[in-house]
Amino acid sequence: MATQESSSRRKKFLLVINCIILAIGNCGGPLITRLYFLKGGERIWLSSWLETVGWPIVLIPLSFSYFNRRHEFQGKMLSTIDNNNSNTKLILMTPRIFVASIGIGVLTGFDNYLYAYGVAKLPVSTSALLIASQLAFTAAFAFLLVKQKFTSYSINSIFLLTLGAVVLALHANGDRPNGESKKEYVLGFIMTLGAAALYGLILPLFELMYKKAKQGITYTLVMEIQAVYCLFSTVVCTIGMIINKDFQAMSREAKSFELGEARYYIVIIWSAILWQCFFLGAIGVIYSSSSLVSGILITVLLPITEILGVVFYGEKFTPEKGVSLVLSIWGFISYLYGDIKASKKKKEYQSQEQEMIDKITCTP
Repeated sequence: MATQESSSRRKKFLLVINCIILAIGNCGGPLITRLYFLKGGERIWLSSWLETVGWPIVLIPLSFSYFNRRHEFQGKMLSTIDNNNSNTKLILMTPRIFVASIGIGVLTGFDNYLYAYGVAKLPVSTSALLIASQLAFTAAFAFLLVKQKFTSYSINSIFLLTLGAVVLALHANGDRPNGESKKEYVLGFIMTLGAAALYGLILPLFELMYKKAKQGITYTLVMEIQAVYCLFSTVVCTIGMIINKDFQAMSREAKSFELGEARYYIVIIWSAILWQCFFLGAIGVIYSSSSLVSGILITVLLPITEILGVVFYGEKFTPEKGVSLVLSIWGFISYLYGDIKASKKKKEYQSQEQEMIDKITCTP
C-alpha cells in the first residue's frame, strides 16, 4: 500500500513537471515559428525540421540515468545478482517499442510539415484555434485505440473546448494577413486541420504503445522513446529539406532576415529548444496520466497562445476570441473537477477494500 502511494505521488509530481514543460513548448513554439515567417523566413521544411531537431537535448538527462544504472549494474555484479534484471539494463527500449517509435516518428515528420505550412499562412491566433479541434480527434482515436472511458465531466469538457474552436472558426476569414491570396489562406486552413487530425491520432498511439509494451514503463523509457521518434521525424524533414534545397538557402535567408543575421540563428536555435519542450511534455503527460489529458491540456493552452499573439504581433483580439477563452477555461475546470471527484471515489474504494482485508486477516 505504501509503495502504491509513493508511486502515485511520484506520478503526480512528474505530471506537474510535464504540464509546465508542455505549457512552455505549447505557447512558445508557435510564437517563435510565426516570428520566423513574419520577419522574412519562407522555408516550410526548415520550420518543420526545427520542431524535432532538438531531440539530442533529451540525451542530457538520459546520460545521467544511464550513468546511475551502470553504477547500480556494476554494484549488483559484484554482489553476484543476476545481470539480466530489468532494473539494471542500460537501454530499456525493446525492439518492439523501437519499431513503434520509428512509425510514430515518421507520422510526426509529416504532421510537422502540415502544421508549419499552416503557421506560415495563418495568424497565430487562427492556427491556434484550428489546432484546438485536435481534442475531438484525440478523444475519438483514444476511444477506438485504447478504450478511453468518458465521464459526463470529460464529455462536457471536450464539448466546451471544441465549441470554443468552432466559435473562432466562424470569424477566422477576417484574420487573413494582408497580401495573402484567399487560395493560400484556405490551403493553410486545410493543412492546419490536417495537422490537428494527425496529431489527434499520434497522442493515443503513444498510449497504445505504452499499454502493448509488455514491460514496465518508466520515465527513462519515455525519454528514450522521445529521442527515437523525434530522430526519425527529423530524418523525414531532413529529406524534405534536401529535396527543397533548404540547407543551401539558409545562409541567404539569414542575410535578408529583418532582425539581422545573428538573430536569425537565435530564432532557429530557440525554435528547436521550445518545440522539444512541447514534445517531451506531451508524451510525459501521457505517461503520467493519459492521451486525453494531454490533448485537453494542449487545447486549454491554445487561447493563451492566441492572447500572446495579440500582445506580441498585434493580432486582433475579437469578441469571438474572448468567448473562446472563457469556454476553454470552463472546459478545463470541468475536466479538472471531474478528475478530482473520480480520484476521491477511487481512494474511498481502496480505503474500504483495505479495511475489509484488515478485518478478514484480524478475524481468529
